[in-house]
Amino acid sequence: MRDDLLDPRAVLLHESAPDREAAVRRCGRALADVGAVAEPYVEAMLERERSLSTYVGEGVAIPHGTNASKGDVLRDAICVVRFPGGVDWDGEHVTLCVGIAAKDNGHVPLLAALAEILLDPDRARALREATEVSDVIKELTA
Repeated sequence: MRDDLLDPRAVLLHESAPDREAAVRRCGRALADVGAVAEPYVEAMLERERSLSTYVGEGVAIPHGTNASKGDVLRDAICVVRFPGGVDWDGEHVTLCVGIAAKDNGHVPLLAALAEILLDPDRARALREATEVSDVIKELTA
């Protein structure tokens, strides 16, 4: 995965959220805080989540906006938000969210790269259990 997609300030490893909506908001906020998206993108992430769960298995969700929200993406980026206590994701237990912001069709290679990482049990576990920002960056840019 391109190493310019992940700003270290968008790696939050000790978060908590009472529910899925709050977790998605936290991801959107992380992307907005590093200048990757405009404010409306956060609501578009929630809209996407309400229409189709972004849970992908192994305790991981990949929240992202709707196709209509691509104009609110300022630059391609991801955030990694870890919820050590877990979040109920419509009956699933999520501890790691990887939020995506991508212009045009930029989400396709991003999702493919993430899938490759998350399908490797050792790498997925390393991400879920990471406590240092440098570990997350190493795992995602290896």
